[in-house]
Amino acid sequence: MNLARLQTPCLVLDRDILQRNIERMRERMQALGVSLRPHIKTAKSVEVARLIMHGGSGPITVSTLREAEYFFAGGFADILYAVSVVPGKLDRVRGLMNAGCDLKLILDDAATAAEVANAGRETGATFKVLIEIDCDGHRAGLRPDDPAVTALAKSIHESDGIEFLGLMTHAGDSYSSRTTDEIRGHAAREVLSIVSAAGRIAAQGIPVPIRSVGSTPTASFVDDLSGISEVRAGVYVFQDLVMVGLGVCKLNDIAMSVLTTVVSHKRDHQRLIVDAGGIALSKDRGTAEQALDCGYGLVCDAASGIVIDGLIVSDVNQEHGLIGSSERELDFSRFPIGSQLRILPNHACMTAAAHECYQVVAGDGRVQDVWQRCQGW
Repeated sequence: MNLARLQTPCLVLDRDILQRNIERMRERMQALGVSLRPHIKTAKSVEVARLIMHGGSGPITVSTLREAEYFFAGGFADILYAVSVVPGKLDRVRGLMNAGCDLKLILDDAATAAEVANAGRETGATFKVLIEIDCDGHRAGLRPDDPAVTALAKSIHESDGIEFLGLMTHAGDSYSSRTTDEIRGHAAREVLSIVSAAGRIAAQGIPVPIRSVGSTPTASFVDDLSGISEVRAGVYVFQDLVMVGLGVCKLNDIAMSVLTTVVSHKRDHQRLIVDAGGIALSKDRGTAEQALDCGYGLVCDAASGIVIDGLIVSDVNQEHGLIGSSERELDFSRFPIGSQLRILPNHACMTAAAHECYQVVAGDGRVQDVWQRCQGW
């Protein structure tokens, strides 16, 4: 099918670029001697996950139980649910476990761990958990040098109904880096936080089999993963404008875009109006603090996917995108009402979230397949 026949806005995925990104990270992790447990929260697609895994079935990382259920149904059994578990979700977790899913949980709180253990004892289950480590103050987790880490590991290790599997962290602050050297610094701290905390736990005679780190920026620039068992990264398969701004990739490495239609000309304001607004593109402004502020996305030719110099989505309403030129007056005859454009996303995860499926293109830009995405929590 030709792109011109699609209803817009819709999510376009270039399979050739996707495959190239997947292979690049796979080769890098193999060279560094660690397993890859890709984060599938952006993809939300069994077809994408199978490409990442060379047709295999895991291991993977998810951020919702809906994703865990969807990917388990699709043949992926080794799953890390990488959001702090709460007792109210344990029945759903146990349902997955009873069906044969090797589901691993994370937590960072002693009281929660006690409730999880108690739920395990009451139901005859053994919940597998990792302790989340905060390596950079970005989000949840315990600081690696906090004595509570070893105490929590010991408590879990000695309890029934719960099993200690290891440690995990995410260098989320790497996304605010200004240089690749800063990213390398975040990567080194990410590794050190897990290795040092694991060392203190192991010194108490407690095994730490899983030592998990990961973000796309740090995975792309880390030099040494000694002492680490696995890396979790996710957006690398698609890339986006934030990753371009960080130096992780180039514009032609972005596999995802939103196809949109010009619906109005605002000649007095020198802008085009398109039917991809804040919902279809997201309102993420992740490039605002970078050297190149891409507004709400860069504009591309619909057929080729090549960036049109000077055009950005300068503002969005719910269902309207406002496109302007930063360099010159718009040539409205070049973009007639009814014509199509593609928009590169600032943050692929957020942009993809509103879309039910991918229109998969390759080579000549024609739609070759439609891949469904799971949604919800």
